[in-house]
Amino acid sequence: MQVQPDTVTQTMAVVLANTPAARLACDGGTVLGRLTEQLTSIPVAVRVVGRAGGDLADDLGEIAVVARAASAPLAIISGDVVAHTEAIAGLLEHPSRGTGALVGPPDPGAGPVRAENDRVVAAGNSFHQLVEANASFLGVLHVGAADLPSLAAVAAELSELAGDGLLGEARDDEAADLLLAGLVRSGVPVAAVPLGRLHAERVAGQEAADAAFGRLGAVDEERARLDAAVKQDDGFFSTYAVSTWSRHVVKAAAWLRVTPNGVTGISVGLAVMAAIWFSMGNRGAQVAGAVALYLSFVLDCVDGQLARYTRRFSPIGAWLDATFDRVKEYVVYVGLAIGYSGGAVGGLTGPDDIWALAVAAMLLQAIRHMVDFSYAGAVADAAKVGSAWGNSRRSLAVAADGARLVQLAGKFEKGTATRWAKKIIVLPIGERMALIAITAAFFNAHVTFVALLVWGGIAALYTLTGRIARSL
Repeated sequence: MQVQPDTVTQTMAVVLANTPAARLACDGGTVLGRLTEQLTSIPVAVRVVGRAGGDLADDLGEIAVVARAASAPLAIISGDVVAHTEAIAGLLEHPSRGTGALVGPPDPGAGPVRAENDRVVAAGNSFHQLVEANASFLGVLHVGAADLPSLAAVAAELSELAGDGLLGEARDDEAADLLLAGLVRSGVPVAAVPLGRLHAERVAGQEAADAAFGRLGAVDEERARLDAAVKQDDGFFSTYAVSTWSRHVVKAAAWLRVTPNGVTGISVGLAVMAAIWFSMGNRGAQVAGAVALYLSFVLDCVDGQLARYTRRFSPIGAWLDATFDRVKEYVVYVGLAIGYSGGAVGGLTGPDDIWALAVAAMLLQAIRHMVDFSYAGAVADAAKVGSAWGNSRRSLAVAADGARLVQLAGKFEKGTATRWAKKIIVLPIGERMALIAITAAFFNAHVTFVALLVWGGIAALYTLTGRIARSL
């Protein structure tokens, strides 16, 4: 059976109906019916696989066929899942989300998993035994487009094993659990996606299903959705000076039907106004520019939060956001330099070499972004080459040194103070905007550029050292 939503969508959800709980009563229908309605409301295309008393091998074989034919992300969802719609949508709809699985606290009624550093590193089921489990798989698996060939291969292999009776005690309703374990064992990185304040669980009987529906109703899903739109792992300034109140702006923007791209446009306008005020050079204008720059950054955070809250993602929106972040910052640099010059004669580089400092700050920031964005591509290229190049003793010794550095950095993540220190030292955009606004309002552009160069230089050295260590 196939259910198509009214709107065009990329993601397809394969719902596994081969579980008795899928037929349990729910709001005049069934658990399976409620689940398919939730999915079409997100919306994603829905394909229901399996039948009462069906065969595990057939279900896995059908998933393999679907995965081979798919060109967009594919979701595998057990038919016994009772969850908030937003819990499922948070995993399926975010465009940057690759392969991931919904996980929750350890639960005897769900497949055991072990999660480390937000990754599923091991998964168990009736066939794959798992020790030291610290979480449970909640029956919702999202496979990114890049990992579809791996999913097809794993599903086909498991189907063959099930057909030959080689999966031991594996039950017919464990297809999703088996696929998760197979993907992890084949080396596919699977993100462990927590629920936050939302709720999801797998049910085994009518009493358990009724209790699960009661737990859903105890949570304010709208508020949880708004909270989830705000990044939980952001920078220090963004977390404490913006995210503490920006959700109110998000809700107002959604009510006014302002699009994320519209918010980006307003943010750009405020940055231009800040640059104009900075260019005037007097103290009152400097303070006004600092306030406008802060509000511009607030809206820079709000556009992403609004996109997550309304689930209105677009490639052009992501591109505009990243591009205009740089444009806004550099326009402000120009405004600061003009305001400091103030018509004074200072040679080619302006009074106190202000223009030289402005250009140096721009170049340093451009180099830092080059290091950040090129690293991801280098890691992907290295993964394609494999580890065969690193067999020499010298290579292994260097790699060991790099691993020690990475492990040392990982230890700092365990403490709250050191974790925030690591975030602050890299001078993310929130800290840069705060640095510019404060130094411009209370001092002058010369102080601003010197501060940017000193702190930015330390951040560049720190980041470069970390990238080299991780690469080794």
